[in-house]
Parts: sequence; C-alpha cells; structure tokens
Amino acid sequence: MVLHLAVNIFDRNPGLQFLARWAHVVVGVCWIGLLFYFNFVQVPSFAKFEAATRNEAIDKLASRALWWFRWAAVFTVVTGLLILLAETDVKGNADLFSSTYWKSAGGTSIATGILFAIVMFLNVWGVIWRNQKVVIANARNVISGGQADPAAADAGRRAALASRLNTIFTFPMLLFMVGTGNFFTNYSHAANGALNHKPIYWIITVVIVALFEVNALGIIGGRAVGNITNWIFEDHWRAIGTGVVLAGVWYALWQIIF
Repeated sequence: MVLHLAVNIFDRNPGLQFLARWAHVVVGVCWIGLLFYFNFVQVPSFAKFEAATRNEAIDKLASRALWWFRWAAVFTVVTGLLILLAETDVKGNADLFSSTYWKSAGGTSIATGILFAIVMFLNVWGVIWRNQKVVIANARNVISGGQADPAAADAGRRAALASRLNTIFTFPMLLFMVGTGNFFTNYSHAANGALNHKPIYWIITVVIVALFEVNALGIIGGRAVGNITNWIFEDHWRAIGTGVVLAGVWYALWQIIF
C-alpha cells in the first residue's frame, strides 16, 4: 500500500523523479569519493606515519571519514531504490516491480550495476566498518595509555582487502550505472539478445563477482601479504588496473552475448 502510494506520487511529479536521481548522484559521489580517498590517499599516507601519529589520525580523521562513508553508502542504496520506484514501465508499473523492465536491455544493465553496488554496500557494513571499529577502538585505547589490541592488525587487514575490492568493483559498477542510459539500452543487438542470452550472462557475472569476493574475504588464499591471490589488493594502482580490466571484461561480455 505504502509502496503503491509512493509510486503514484513519483509518477505524477517529474520534479520528485529528478530529485531522487539528483540525490542518488550526490550521495554516490560522497560514498565513492571517500572510498577513493581511503585507498588513494589515506592508506598510503598512514603507512608512512609513526605509530603515535597514525593512532591520532585514526581517532580524529579516519573515524569521522568512516561515518560519512558508511552512511553515504546507505543513502546511495536508498535513493537508488527511490529511482526504481519513480521510473515506470509502459504499463505504469514501477520498474522495481516490473518483470518487463528487468528482462529488457536497460533492466539487465542496471541490474548488473546494482549487483556490484549491493556487494560493495555489504562489504562496507559487514566487513570494513565492523573491522574498522576494532582498529579505532585500539587507537583510542593506546592513546589513553592502554595496551594495543593484538586483533587490531588482522582487523585492519580484513578491512583493507574489502576496501580494495570495492575500489575494483567501482569501475564495472559505474560502467553499467552510467552506461544504462548512454549505451547499453541503445546497443543494436541488446533488445533482442537480452531475453535469449540472459541466463548465461548472469551465470558468468555471478561467478566472477563471487570469486573476487571470497578471495577478498581470505577464503581462497588467506589474507597474508604476499599471497599470489592477494596481488591485486596490495597496491592501489593494481586495484585501479584490475577495475579497468574488469570493466573491459563486462563490456566484452555485453558485445559477445547480446
């Protein structure tokens, strides 16, 4: 009932549709901007700090940045859902509940971007923030004169691997988020190909995403520095390169399958 009312309100007010999309971009920029800040600026810089300076920075800088980071992720997901409620198919059904839309080229494209975004969101709250709380608590305890928590190093490593994976996934995620309205829905073969070939496309997509995720969680090769399975996570330049390659892989999949 509430969702139906929301659809009617948005459908009758193009201004609200635009507002939802605008808000999605704003909070998305905040989320991904802070993700890039952590990986491209903070982590390399903190590695050069003395332990006492690093603990102060974790307490006063990283903790504040993480607050904006994790809540920007929440509102990015929420505003994304509002867009899907605001946009309707030819029958007037919200795209979020439209089987016709999800079977279309546009639906397939945006669903791929959503898959990446949801995995990234779960990494933020289920891995990065959960472990960064341990790191922050340890820094504050040491600053106040207490003993260092021996679990803090492993917690920091877990968070770092998940953060690097999110950096990697950002590139294919944005490929589909931006490409839905600018390429994939206009691709000459997409309209006929999406329905016929979607199962194999989704099998390949889910398998690749799952392999990267379990690798970042340390399930495949562990979390130790130097493990060959962690090579792509050990430097932000490697993460950037891997993300660009993955974006190319999905672009090629779309060309080949659709």
